Amino acid sequence: MTEMASNVSVHTDEFRRNREAYEARIADLHERRARALAGGPEKARRLHKQRKQLLPRERLAAVLDPGSPFLEFGQLAGEGMYEGVPPGGSIITGVGLVSGRPCMIMIHDATVKGGTYYGITSKKHVRAQMFAWQHRLPCITMVQSGGANLPEQEFIFPDDGQFGSIFYNQIRMSAEGITQIATVHGPSTAGGAYLPALCDEAVIVRNQGAMFLGGPQLVYAATKEVVDVETLGGGEMHSRISGVTDHLAENDAHAIAIVRGIVANLGTGPRQRWDVAPPLPPRYDPREIYGIVSADNRHPTDNREVLLRLIDDSDLQEFKPLYGDTMICGFARIKGFQVGILANNGVIFSESAIKGAHFIELCCQRDIPLLFMADVSGFMVGQAVEQQGIAKHGAKFMTAMASANVPRYTLITGGSYAAAYLAMCGRPFKPNVMMMWPTGRAALMGPEQAATTLTMVRDNIHEREGTSWSEEEKERFKQPIREQFERFASPYNYAAHLWCDMVIEPTETRDTMALLLELAGRQPAKETHFGVFRM
Repeated sequence: MTEMASNVSVHTDEFRRNREAYEARIADLHERRARALAGGPEKARRLHKQRKQLLPRERLAAVLDPGSPFLEFGQLAGEGMYEGVPPGGSIITGVGLVSGRPCMIMIHDATVKGGTYYGITSKKHVRAQMFAWQHRLPCITMVQSGGANLPEQEFIFPDDGQFGSIFYNQIRMSAEGITQIATVHGPSTAGGAYLPALCDEAVIVRNQGAMFLGGPQLVYAATKEVVDVETLGGGEMHSRISGVTDHLAENDAHAIAIVRGIVANLGTGPRQRWDVAPPLPPRYDPREIYGIVSADNRHPTDNREVLLRLIDDSDLQEFKPLYGDTMICGFARIKGFQVGILANNGVIFSESAIKGAHFIELCCQRDIPLLFMADVSGFMVGQAVEQQGIAKHGAKFMTAMASANVPRYTLITGGSYAAAYLAMCGRPFKPNVMMMWPTGRAALMGPEQAATTLTMVRDNIHEREGTSWSEEEKERFKQPIREQFERFASPYNYAAHLWCDMVIEPTETRDTMALLLELAGRQPAKETHFGVFRM
């Protein structure tokens, strides 16, 4: 291993200013998380308790093993997108241990608009399923949903990746032996009734859970038949007569105990395929990252200093350290798991791209997962690099990254712009998980570059038309563009739209990566076949 020493002084005014700015960002993150954790309004939560129901987060705590971590996906999904809907999109999704086995848990939050599905709810549910499918995780769905939110039908009904894909995924996962389990905790109508009906095993709560394709009011409107909820679709009927459900529970706690028993009898789980070393803490405090990342987004970060505070014992076996040095490549361990790290340390030149492609090939041959740490303004531009073939070399890097069948993770720590966002395993290239720090940003270009580019376009129009505009008019034109690009690039915009899976603190990075690697390591290795490299 290569011993790297830190050159950071934690006693400077700059370090203090940076730390204070980052801590303010962390406080903002925790405020957003608190709103997501609270769920729906107090009135709805109180009604749940009056019905002697567990709240959604209480159901989560009850189903998890004591002390189990919970790796939550899409906690801030939908933030600010719908009036009266808190972050989270009316569903909780994430991975935790149930009876000693990692499971994907999906819980409708009926305290939020009755647990109905918005477009973002469907997208979040499907995203959780895709992660479960990729990692062959048993799925537990706790159902209490009024089905589709009707005004949202264009975002719920017609397309792939929307509500119907939930059913497709359930069926295909079950066909592959990935267990599907449901508990029905409240009225579940139409599509909400198919969720448990398509599971391998379904549990329903007596005098509380109900499921039907059409509720009593719809039945009356269609047939003039008068029927109550329990007779039409209650737990007793479905468990004794229709056979739609397999287990009848007396209350929420009993239903969850039944689920835990089902999971306990799923047989032997898959073994870890990687050798995991005893974890070692970094030799430098991860909290020092707050003082290393500049409070000014325009000031670059020395990402070698960041790495020192993330990897075990601060040991990195760096690959080609003297070549293409704006791309740091190296082998390290995170909480005992070996990873191949690609971290930006400046713009991507041809040499950086060639080096990155070579390093990815090595990791694929050795079955070592990849962590892309993105903090990059883009690929280098200009006549010299174009003649050098930077498009060709960048294509090699993208081909290697996209072809790699080892687990791939993306962490955006700073700016990630233009084609470099894609090359560093951006969301369109389907990393296992994409994460952002509160300082992460991603867009076609930075705010100032966008404002300058569009101003130059307007300059050309003025020149053609023989007109002009003042510097003050230019500035008035630029400012809203800057603001628009700042809003778009925000990690919370990405989290709200589920363009990233989670926003995490730097100090949470090691634990999060260890959980992800633990899950990935229990799946069989996949051989990589690379696309054509343009030589």
